[in-house]
Amino acid sequence: MTNGEVDDELTLSAYRADSSELFPRILDLHVEDGARIADVTHGTGVFWQDIDLEERDMRLVTSDITAKTDDLSMVADCRALPLQGNSLDCMILDPPYAEGFYRRNKDHMAGHGSHKSFRDTYSGAREYEGAGTYHSAVLHTYFEGGKEAKRVLRDDGVLIIKIMDEVSSNTQELAHIQVTNYYERELDFYTRDLFIQVRKERPTVVGMKNQIHARKNHSYFLVYDMP
Repeated sequence: MTNGEVDDELTLSAYRADSSELFPRILDLHVEDGARIADVTHGTGVFWQDIDLEERDMRLVTSDITAKTDDLSMVADCRALPLQGNSLDCMILDPPYAEGFYRRNKDHMAGHGSHKSFRDTYSGAREYEGAGTYHSAVLHTYFEGGKEAKRVLRDDGVLIIKIMDEVSSNTQELAHIQVTNYYERELDFYTRDLFIQVRKERPTVVGMKNQIHARKNHSYFLVYDMP
């Protein structure tokens, strides 16, 4: 720290940044060189755009429920991974965290019109097949993904998730707390760190007449340790 200013190399808890900018800082702080990592909700690979895996001798396995890139290691559901138990040093979990992407009918799925690319990136425009509806479906995916993380991670392994709170059916759902409570109480994970990612652009809402909740413009990365 110089002249009251924070050193640029110091990792902070909150950033106005894209995922490709913030995720490398989290990886640098919490995952050692030579780690075997699985990104089980790889999407289009945004997290890894500015990471040199060879330089850090990291071995990355990528999977998602639908293929969105040509270099995906395998197509797999994050709730039932074709990976051996106790085989990973780190797992990345970033499923859709808005209940509008958990629909059993594709025509009812969120992200129409100008938001179609967001839907395609995060859900693959694929009908939901799982337990629960609305926000409980979001939680079910994170809970089951957490169970898989506990199975495939080695002792002292690291689980990194990305998640966002939401308002569902006019009810405030603090998903990052709900998921953390489950991971700690039911899966015995230890919550090592939390990062807040603030969107660079201003969010917009179409058709809102009376606002009753603050519009979400931030999400979280959370880091958990195996017991």
